[in-house]
Amino acid sequence: MAIRNIVKFGDEVLEKECRKVEKFDAKLHQLLEDMKETLADANGAGLAAPQVGILRQVCVVDVGEGPIELVNPEIIATEGEQNGAEGCLSYPGEYGLVKRPMKVTVRAQDRNGNWFEKTGEGLCARAFCHEIDHLHGILFTSHVSRMLTREELENGMDDED
Repeated sequence: MAIRNIVKFGDEVLEKECRKVEKFDAKLHQLLEDMKETLADANGAGLAAPQVGILRQVCVVDVGEGPIELVNPEIIATEGEQNGAEGCLSYPGEYGLVKRPMKVTVRAQDRNGNWFEKTGEGLCARAFCHEIDHLHGILFTSHVSRMLTREELENGMDDED
């Protein structure tokens, strides 16, 4: 396992469409292990392959209940709405108000190519949306109603428009 460098905003790889994974091999397994280690080291909620310079539909989400590996994921159902602070490891220290579904169900493959469905609520739903957006070259800033100031972040004001 290895901690990979996280690509920062401005790198064009972040705005490109990722290719579907077709080979479920040791190289994919290594990428997933490295991404989980990189995510834990960065103390984030999710990490997508383009954020480590790989244009493949792979992401990892961990909101405190253990890492969820998603290969070739797609959102198949959403429910409700939440509006809150959202950040990105590729935009260190920056947060904006983003409206996302409260509940999201994704269909994805595991590291061995087996299809599964997973439903997440709250932060997990937000992370699913955020990371799957990355796989299509969409950054959270395109969903921001406004960026938050340092004072708002320090005072915990993250749920008002």
